[in-house]
Amino acid sequence: MEDIKNFIHIKNKLPERLKGLYDLSMNLWWSWNPETRDLGNIISTPAWNRAHHNPLTFLSILPRDVFERCAHNPEFLRRYDYIYEKFKNYMNKKFLWFHEKTGLTESPKIVYLSAEYGIHHSLSIYAGGLGILAGDHIKESSDLGLPMIAIGFNYPKGYVRQKINADGWQEDVSDYVGDRPVAKVYKDSETPLILKIPILNTYVYTEVNKVMVGRVPLYLLDTNIEMNEPWLRDISSNLYAGDIEQRLKQEIVLGLGSYLLLKELGIDYSVIHINEGHPAFVLLGQIAEFLKETGNFDEAVEKTREMVVFTTHTPVAAGHDKFPFPMMERYFNQAANDFGIDLNLFFQLGVNPENPDEGFNMTAFAMRVSKHKNAVSKKHQEVTKIMWRHLWPEKSLEEVPIDYVTNGIHVPTWIHRELKKLYENNLDPELMEMHDSKTIWELIDDIPDDILWKTHKEAKQILFNYIREHIRRRWIEDKEDPSITVAEGVMLDPEVLTIAFARRFTAYKRPDLILYDLERLKKIVNNDIRPVQIIFAGKAHPADIEGKRLIQKVFNIAKDPDFGGRIVFVEDYNQNLAKFLIRGVDVWLNNPIPPLEASGTSGMKASLNGVPNLSILDGWWIEGYNGKNGWIFGTDIDISGEERNRLDAESLYNVLENEVIPMYYEVSSKGVPKNWVKVMKEAIKTVAPTFSARRMIKEYTEKFYTDILFEQMKKRKESV
Repeated sequence: MEDIKNFIHIKNKLPERLKGLYDLSMNLWWSWNPETRDLGNIISTPAWNRAHHNPLTFLSILPRDVFERCAHNPEFLRRYDYIYEKFKNYMNKKFLWFHEKTGLTESPKIVYLSAEYGIHHSLSIYAGGLGILAGDHIKESSDLGLPMIAIGFNYPKGYVRQKINADGWQEDVSDYVGDRPVAKVYKDSETPLILKIPILNTYVYTEVNKVMVGRVPLYLLDTNIEMNEPWLRDISSNLYAGDIEQRLKQEIVLGLGSYLLLKELGIDYSVIHINEGHPAFVLLGQIAEFLKETGNFDEAVEKTREMVVFTTHTPVAAGHDKFPFPMMERYFNQAANDFGIDLNLFFQLGVNPENPDEGFNMTAFAMRVSKHKNAVSKKHQEVTKIMWRHLWPEKSLEEVPIDYVTNGIHVPTWIHRELKKLYENNLDPELMEMHDSKTIWELIDDIPDDILWKTHKEAKQILFNYIREHIRRRWIEDKEDPSITVAEGVMLDPEVLTIAFARRFTAYKRPDLILYDLERLKKIVNNDIRPVQIIFAGKAHPADIEGKRLIQKVFNIAKDPDFGGRIVFVEDYNQNLAKFLIRGVDVWLNNPIPPLEASGTSGMKASLNGVPNLSILDGWWIEGYNGKNGWIFGTDIDISGEERNRLDAESLYNVLENEVIPMYYEVSSKGVPKNWVKVMKEAIKTVAPTFSARRMIKEYTEKFYTDILFEQMKKRKESV
């Protein structure tokens, strides 16, 4: 059962004719269907903006008489009826791609587990790329009809918002957490579903909430309840606690809690897909279940292994969670008793042979107890095989059983709606239904250059308006120094070539690479005839001091009058700002230290919207670049450190000065940069189908999910 008591006031204020507005607001399907969001603007644009585009908050702040008027407005009702019917048809459609592919109309569930989900900025349970990928994964699984459920954390305090002080230092501000479309799950009409999770020598109690993401239910665990002692309530409060013990508590609750939830709900499942190592303790619960059946630990591990897909995203050894064995022993003492597990046997599964003293390694554990293991790009597969080959010492490097599925993006979420209209009008009205087809995107060349360019210029102006509105609000609220408004973009010019670097600020991504030679950069950005603007955005993890120093460096350069307001840092990078950037800038810059970019997806989103990449050859761009759809730079010499930075920066400046800038400013008599638009079109038609989440989910299904599903179903029949 689900609880709607928190929002009963909203439902009660809606006229009977408009009760569907509540249904629409309680399913995040609206987040990738812009026609639904239009309803908010039709009712009241100021209120929609004040609600931060959160439908529940929007419905909550408006008085009943507003909805009464809408209920008697024929124009509004026509739009509302169409959207509500579209939603109901989406939810009720039974025979979808998954069923056509597998022939299964009824199937055991695929359980998808992740520590974060980036679905929409109004549901702040994500920190960065891993969460955005997870959100896109379950959205596309919904669209294709996969029998999936997802599990994560509710994070009542969200992640962190970013505020840049006058000296350029990132201040970590409590996240804005508005109304969330989550319903409390009940065992019966009066009893909330509470999970009892063994930890240390006691138990943590976890409430269960549920949010619908299209057809996929996403269950969210929350320890912030009165049944817990005060020091245990904060386990699920914030994403990615810096303290190692808090991190271990979170991962125990997420993993064991997910297993216990599946049992409490009686869900029939055959596939467990773990997105990165954080939720891997779910496998301990599954091992314990099979141990009761077999009485043999190794057999229980083998039976569990046959159900598991594990996706790793981290190409750096330091990025994989590991916990000291004495700490593990303390925290799993109660669980060992409850589940009947021998801790010595369990701990062996988490030993990293290359460094056995480091503690229990979550990735080593997940690798050992999974049938299918995959990296997230072809290059990342090579790196991952080298990193983890010691788990299979008897195999050659080529035989190491780690596959890859290159990440993709959920096209309906990330495509600019005006471009979507343009594509549908000029290519095919059913484009969104077949957007992973390469042939349909070849028709992009038929779109007139001036129309595509005009659409991009409009998106660019919308981005700059958004940035200026942010500056205006902060100036009013904080009475900040005018130099800060310059650094934040008040002087941006829509006629100037604009480059964006927007991603998490951390050392290996080298956000300051383009600032390597400041004198040369001044000449580039201040050129009288062909100037350049650079927009930076991105948060540093609260514990990443070096990342915060990099932000400070960029921000203080942005305040320098010698750069003429053409270096900009936009604070509080989130999913909403990302959408404006990926469609409004002219070039998407990416320059990690190879091979540390596992995949990357922001560049895919930019290319989908006709914004070419200027990137180091790493991650997905190795597969995506074809010589005509963007630019590459960087040295191919295998070096690191300061010399690498110098050579890569030199290469970047050369490509900008000799290729990118001249092409942008070479315009026809109609003011259209024909060669530039040619690159835009090539970016769209090569990236949109190949790097879509639709292609990605189909690949996961065909490579991994169906293999496990059919094998598990076969075993069940044999055992009957």
